[in-house]
Amino acid sequence: MKKSNLSERVIECGFVVSNLLGTGFLESVYENALCVELEKQGIQFQQQKQLKVIYKTHVVGNFLADLVIENKLLLELKTVSQLAQSHRAQVMNYLKATGLPVALLLNFGTPKLGVQRIVYQYNETEVI
Repeated sequence: MKKSNLSERVIECGFVVSNLLGTGFLESVYENALCVELEKQGIQFQQQKQLKVIYKTHVVGNFLADLVIENKLLLELKTVSQLAQSHRAQVMNYLKATGLPVALLLNFGTPKLGVQRIVYQYNETEVI
């Protein structure tokens, strides 16, 4: 049996939350429920992690990442009827700011969980 990579495991947790809660809740409800599932699966995470935005050598701002999974994967949650290019751009900027290679954009605002994987830096030696 093939061991699932980290992204697949997180997506599976997202589907469990989506199937049980359905649509219509605030983003924070899905985030908290997802934390319960991640913990149940033994996946380490940091919720609402404050991250610095660096410009050259200067800290020029901060933002809160919804979830950072095992210091490898950024997770951004939405509850919108349709993901827009601005959501993807936001996640790409977060990846640039953090140096993390990969993010998942999960949308709980539709009957079927929307999933987009966004890659900033491809690393063939480690599949995330």
